[in-house]
Amino acid sequence: MSDFLTGLLAAILALLPGGATAPAGYVGYLEADYVYVAPASPGRIVDIAVAEGDAVTAGQLVFALDDRQQKAQRDAAQARVASAQASLDNLETGSRTQEIDVIRAALSKAQSDLALAQANLLRSEKLLAAGAVPAVRVEQDRAAVNAAQAQVAQYSAQVGVAELPARSAQQVAAEANLTAARADAEGAAIVLADRQTVAPVSGVVDKLFFQEGEMVNGAPVLSIRPAGAIKAHFFVPEADRSSLAIGQRVHVSCDGCAVLEATITTLAAEPQTTPPVIYSRQERGRLVYLVEAELSAPGQLLPGQPVTVTR
Repeated sequence: MSDFLTGLLAAILALLPGGATAPAGYVGYLEADYVYVAPASPGRIVDIAVAEGDAVTAGQLVFALDDRQQKAQRDAAQARVASAQASLDNLETGSRTQEIDVIRAALSKAQSDLALAQANLLRSEKLLAAGAVPAVRVEQDRAAVNAAQAQVAQYSAQVGVAELPARSAQQVAAEANLTAARADAEGAAIVLADRQTVAPVSGVVDKLFFQEGEMVNGAPVLSIRPAGAIKAHFFVPEADRSSLAIGQRVHVSCDGCAVLEATITTLAAEPQTTPPVIYSRQERGRLVYLVEAELSAPGQLLPGQPVTVTR
């Protein structure tokens, strides 16, 4: 329910004589906490595998983006792995010409690239903890760090073996090239997998915000109402708020439904009205506070249903 309707209901309750308590209990409505599912990267939607009202399970495919470019990048990365593996397997003894200054310059650049990749990974991990980016973003940045570390290892090895026999130095470099190629292939596989989005939770598809063929750039494609995540939002007067507590059991009823049990999970700290700064006894009686109580077994009840809550 919108903030406007919430405020309107609270304002009506605040105008009731003696506060918001009706003889039958506290009035309110049912609400749910929705999960909004968005892709980790922009693209064109090529398949929406669910419809509004469908039941989904965690891990089920819900939509897919065009992945032709990502498949090409994965294939190229896998080809580089095969090439690096072949170079290592078929390395033979031979002469080696190595310019130390060139290698050290390349090593310096690789170290700078590694520092940047590590900074990006640290920033992504902080954003993930705040819920601002998907987990796949952290995986991509971690793969980039692995690739940068492989590059540093490659050039460090070349500097370290500059005075060693040619075959040993080339073997070390080939091994580092193979490690870097495998890291690139891992990153490409992650990006490709990201083009298919699965349901993060089990529940019911509530809304579809896009259609197949449309472009999406970080916006949610659909919303899911998790199974059983129904709460009763109701309002209590200032005089009754102190008698309620988190974890307290209440009873929820509605037109045409049986009385259900719920547990209070939230008690609002701020009132839903805006009276004068100095609260007289009469003005305090107009204050109402939002309370949330999670239903233990909501059954077929849906968000938006008006309810009455009693103790």
